[in-house]
Amino acid sequence: MPNHSTVFVALDVHQKSIVAAYAVGTGEVQDLGCIGTRQCDLDRLCERMQSKGSAVRFVYEAGPCGYAVYRYLTAKGFDCTVCAPSKVARQPGDRAKTDQRDARKLVRALRMNDLSAVHVPDTADEAFRDLVRLWGAARQDLAKAKQRLKSFLLFHDVRYVGKANWGEAHRRWLARFVFKEANSQLAFQEHLRAIDDRLAQCERLQALLQESATRWRFYPLIRAIQALRGVQFTVAVGLIAEIGELARFASAPQLMAWLGMTPSEYSTGERGRRGSITKCGHAHARRLLVEAAWDAQLRLCMRFRKLAARGKPHNVALVAVARELAGFIRDIARLSTAAPNAQS
Repeated sequence: MPNHSTVFVALDVHQKSIVAAYAVGTGEVQDLGCIGTRQCDLDRLCERMQSKGSAVRFVYEAGPCGYAVYRYLTAKGFDCTVCAPSKVARQPGDRAKTDQRDARKLVRALRMNDLSAVHVPDTADEAFRDLVRLWGAARQDLAKAKQRLKSFLLFHDVRYVGKANWGEAHRRWLARFVFKEANSQLAFQEHLRAIDDRLAQCERLQALLQESATRWRFYPLIRAIQALRGVQFTVAVGLIAEIGELARFASAPQLMAWLGMTPSEYSTGERGRRGSITKCGHAHARRLLVEAAWDAQLRLCMRFRKLAARGKPHNVALVAVARELAGFIRDIARLSTAAPNAQS
């Protein structure tokens, strides 16, 4: 007699192991142990699970191993969900954590439909995002190299008396400065060389990114949102690369919540308290929005001044402006996608 139940399968995916557990319908959760990480191992798992029910659903947590397992299983026709680890329910008193326990927990959450799925980009979008993230990492490395040089100079009581660091005057001063000790001079030159190398890498990656962006499907949207004051190419390409398809957000508040820019709330009984933003979304995208909010257009600048006049802390007012800026970007994306459809 055929089994028409759904089989729920959870995978705890790591670099060198995949630990699995499953349940058939409302039955007991069963352990499968380590199944291996090769595609042939996944094939054997799929065949085994198909023999236990008419439909098989997979789930695993997003992590450093990416979406290779998701793409392989969906290409074979299976339903697969990649869930957000930060939103998996955990008991406060649970102090035991193993891969097998994590897999069992995911099986129960999948069966109850109590998981928050993450958006899985297609391979082209992910490849472009790889380039954007490398560019961002190179900029961070440049900032760290500059900070290391400043710390080195401060340690030796060498102080720049000019106004702007890293401007033309500052660079000329650095080029002329010489330490009395030969080894200190060698270290100083290596610090300068590291900055020059990181700067050259940033410029090279930016040129590659600007060229690749013109061939990306979201390039019209990148150009459109740069019409907003404060949203330069750096912010626009970083935001769209991280957010991806903006049409998946039904409303602007959903996008704001995904970015972690909505206020936290603790309400019980007759008491209600709203706190700082949740910060549960994408930190890099949120940081880019706050960066753009410094130079936002007139309407948002007026909102910033009103909030500041009401006594709101500077950072709180700035995040509020960034949150509203996210709504503007979402509406521009909606209108830019609606315009071609209207013409067709």
